[in-house]
Amino acid sequence: MFIDTHTHLYSEEFDADRNEIIKNAISKGITKLYLPNVDSSSIDDMLQLEKEFPENCFAMMGLHPCSVKENYLEELAIIEDWLTKRKFVAIGEIGIDLYWDKTFLKEQEIAFKKQIDWALTYNYSIIIHCRNAFDEIYSILSSYQTLPKGIFHCFSGTIEQAEKILALKNFKLGIGGVVTFKNSGLDKVLESISIEDIVLETDAPYLAPAPFRGKRNESSYIPLIANKIADIKNLSIEEVQRITTKNATSIFEN
Repeated sequence: MFIDTHTHLYSEEFDADRNEIIKNAISKGITKLYLPNVDSSSIDDMLQLEKEFPENCFAMMGLHPCSVKENYLEELAIIEDWLTKRKFVAIGEIGIDLYWDKTFLKEQEIAFKKQIDWALTYNYSIIIHCRNAFDEIYSILSSYQTLPKGIFHCFSGTIEQAEKILALKNFKLGIGGVVTFKNSGLDKVLESISIEDIVLETDAPYLAPAPFRGKRNESSYIPLIANKIADIKNLSIEEVQRITTKNATSIFEN
């Protein structure tokens, strides 16, 4: 069994063939598909997908940093209301993104802290989105005496950044298609990291692994990522499957 710890299968890019894509992933052994929320506009579609595939699709709840705008307090209120109404598998995806726009950095920081606090209150793990914002995110995490468990989603940083994250004890690194890209440098980072600190993800429909780079990503591509990690770590694909599944389970199943 493989686990895709981060996939947006409810997004419109899959409207034409969503069921086929999910069934294909399941047939290839990717039997657990974790769905990060984006904002209030994605909740209904995400929950509907979970309802249709209750044994395979599992919803998170959170406000994506790119959706933190002028109305972020209203968005956070919606997230909090859902957290009081039902159980989710994690709070995510949350964090800070300064790649496109730094206008709402302060608001992103407030939203990130608020959602970490909710994770501690409701005993959830967190799924962290970090883009061009490692120092800002690390500063916030370091300010907590107690942190929830979590995943640094789509990790593509340096060895030093990986070591800082793992020194926080509660976190795994989410590794996706970028590891298959030539000259990404992520292979060199993974050489220095234990397989015990890694979980697999696609971030579908984004960041498809080679040889599908530039095309729509799918959860069924998880074995391509696992094979690359197996090569880097000099492990069998079965070992990568077993260990990363165990790692993911330790994050999501409290």
